[in-house]
Amino acid sequence: MSELQNYMLQVAGYSGNAGGDAFSYHDAMMFTTYDRDNDVWTASNYQGNCAVLHGGGFWYKNCAHCDVNTDGGRGIFGWNLLSGGPSLQSSVMWLKCH
Repeated sequence: MSELQNYMLQVAGYSGNAGGDAFSYHDAMMFTTYDRDNDVWTASNYQGNCAVLHGGGFWYKNCAHCDVNTDGGRGIFGWNLLSGGPSLQSSVMWLKCH
């Protein structure tokens, strides 16, 4: 998607070894950054902005189900459906633009 649509995410076809598809939870979300909050989180702390809370932009939804773009000191760098716990050591994401 384009900047006009805030880079709205369309998730289709998960494959991988992370235990399950935690990324589809973020389907149809717009990309949130420090200066462009497109998430629905309205908490009074962290300016109600998931990117401020987690230290990086992502397609948040109150605030994350898979959190693979976070500052490691601010939260769990993880994948919620990972067997053995959500914590990750690294991640790679390939995006295809349509």
